[in-house]
Amino acid sequence: MTSEIPVRPELGNVVVGVDGSPSGRTAVLWAAAVADRRGSSLHLVHAADTDRRALFANAETIQAVREAGRELLIETASTVQERFPDLSVTRELSRQEAVAGLRAAAGHRGTIVVGNRGLGGFSALMLGSVGLGVAARAEVPVIVVRGEGDRPESGSVTAAVHGASDIGWLLVAAAEADARKAVLRLVSVWNVLTHVGSVATMLDDLDEIARERVHEIKALADRVRDFYPGLNVSHHVETGTSTPGILVEATAHTDLLVMGREHRVLGAGPSLGRVAHVLLHHAHCPVEIVPPAFATRVEET
Repeated sequence: MTSEIPVRPELGNVVVGVDGSPSGRTAVLWAAAVADRRGSSLHLVHAADTDRRALFANAETIQAVREAGRELLIETASTVQERFPDLSVTRELSRQEAVAGLRAAAGHRGTIVVGNRGLGGFSALMLGSVGLGVAARAEVPVIVVRGEGDRPESGSVTAAVHGASDIGWLLVAAAEADARKAVLRLVSVWNVLTHVGSVATMLDDLDEIARERVHEIKALADRVRDFYPGLNVSHHVETGTSTPGILVEATAHTDLLVMGREHRVLGAGPSLGRVAHVLLHHAHCPVEIVPPAFATRVEET
């Protein structure tokens, strides 16, 4: 028998997709700031997709694509070094398509950063296509950069939590807040409509359910403090009828929203829930999706 034990995660190097689009350039500079804050390196990846292109394009076209990709990487690295002269920056021209290329570059411990729109090396994929694809399949945290790049920082990281089982991925949110010296806000949405029609429809029962949720989120905040004693952690249970709507509103008042990716049903296929889809399309700040068990270790029991 095995069990998953939460551990304090180490935030790895930052891998960012480079495609020449305005969204991509914003994501690169945002990723550079993250890497600089972590004291890690920044790895620039341009997915030229030449393996697939070679099936229908001639050698001259493939060579031109590669040259354009190299020039874009050099130009991007130069821009980053001007802003962050002490940051270690590496470049990679991937032969794969964007999702596969970024996953391969991140390995098992990196953090992937992408813009919310992709062009150029991402084969003209539009709103959220690469972000959704990577977030649904990667085994490492994925951050989709959204919102205004020049918005003043709030000094907070928000984690969208459900309950005690979130502790594994929640420690990644805690690590992000700790690296930023920011407040970690745990926000749980209690949607009364989810209980309508169940056996617990009486007002007194609903009040008791709400109190239990508040107690559970407080206990979750206490567990985070055990791992990060110096971290300022607050917890809130919001009541409403639209979980995505409440969380989108919360993104207007925080620097990063972190949430866990759903477990795969019967282990089949990637899973990215409705709330994550809404946030990746409408959030006012970058959104980080953390896969299940990223910040856990498996022990035999």
